[in-house]
Amino acid sequence: MSFDGHRVALVEDDEIMGASLRQRLELEGAEVVWLKHAHRAIGALRTPPRPVHAVVCDIRLPDGDGEAVYRAVAAKAPPPPFLFVTGYGTVEQAVRLMRAGAADYILKPFEMPEFLDRLGALLAGRADTRDDPTELGISPEARRVEALVAAAAAGDAPVAIIGGRGLGKARLARRLHTLSDRRAAPFVALSLAREGAAAGDRLSGATGLLRAAGEGTALIEAVDLADDSLQARLLDLLEAGCDARLVFTLAEDAAAPLRSDLHWRLAAGAIRVPPLSARPDDAVWLLERFFARMNPRRDAPLEGISTLTEEAVRAHGWPGGGREMRARLRRAMELGAGPLLFPADMFSDVPDLARSAPLVPLAEARDAAERRHIRRALEQAEGQIGAAARLLGISRTTLWEKMQKLGL
Repeated sequence: MSFDGHRVALVEDDEIMGASLRQRLELEGAEVVWLKHAHRAIGALRTPPRPVHAVVCDIRLPDGDGEAVYRAVAAKAPPPPFLFVTGYGTVEQAVRLMRAGAADYILKPFEMPEFLDRLGALLAGRADTRDDPTELGISPEARRVEALVAAAAAGDAPVAIIGGRGLGKARLARRLHTLSDRRAAPFVALSLAREGAAAGDRLSGATGLLRAAGEGTALIEAVDLADDSLQARLLDLLEAGCDARLVFTLAEDAAAPLRSDLHWRLAAGAIRVPPLSARPDDAVWLLERFFARMNPRRDAPLEGISTLTEEAVRAHGWPGGGREMRARLRRAMELGAGPLLFPADMFSDVPDLARSAPLVPLAEARDAAERRHIRRALEQAEGQIGAAARLLGISRTTLWEKMQKLGL
């Protein structure tokens, strides 16, 4: 979206990051008010000379923190949407702020396109498309899918969500419903994989799916498993229309193709979910998310995830998507001796994981390794560029230049 005509308050004390964000936002057309201290931000946001449309606020500030700024502004009047910038050490605080009404938060280090997308969503007044903290992950590909879901939620046309197994297609369908004007009406689902031959009978009639949905959303899962007669009924339904919003899911690699007329009817409004193999950052993100849920249940929780395991997760093809990830991690948590989660715990059935990984150009591999190393330093430094530079033994300027080059 264009930022033209929008006034953004930037609350950031780091000179390098603040200057970079201000420069980029101004290039996008925004008017930026840069505030470097909590007490000045509170005064400027409580009584702004002109309306502020969004606030980008660091959690850690030299004379306080972003939470104090937000609470002080909100105590006087409904605040503009706040996008908090936080390191890993303050995620819990950011989540608390979300529950208090803040609009969004983004973790350091972040990629500029993601930052602009998130801020653009706030300025456009769109509902947040994330779910603890996102629906699909942190990659640009995941963000594009979420943007398509948000855009589709604004209309009423049938939608097909296409992707491999275990990629969260049904969750995306529910998210679409939640973002739509139909969210007060029911969301009902019919899985052709579970219902089999009885699916046709459950579709319509006095107690059928469409009647239960009313003016809400009716999800028909695994439509690629429909037999010829049910496909014909679905095509008739699409042509005739109904009160409910129709959403379909189908596999990208369906064993039997749909009849051509139904295929092209669904393809017109399709949202495609890329596989995890094409989104290695999301694969690691998903691993960390599952690990955080499962680890506390162990009698002796593990200390963390080995970087070797992260590399193995990036290299694995994940044909079973998130379901495979969950199953592998569950077994690893049961059998792993610790203290860290290692590749052998998750991939004991893969004879030579390193040999099976696809080769990439040396320059790309070098950049990927450097990107991971910088991310680790920034995580340990909780997003503070100066501290991360000291850990890496380089200057702040050199680190910032490398971050720009690597898209961090």
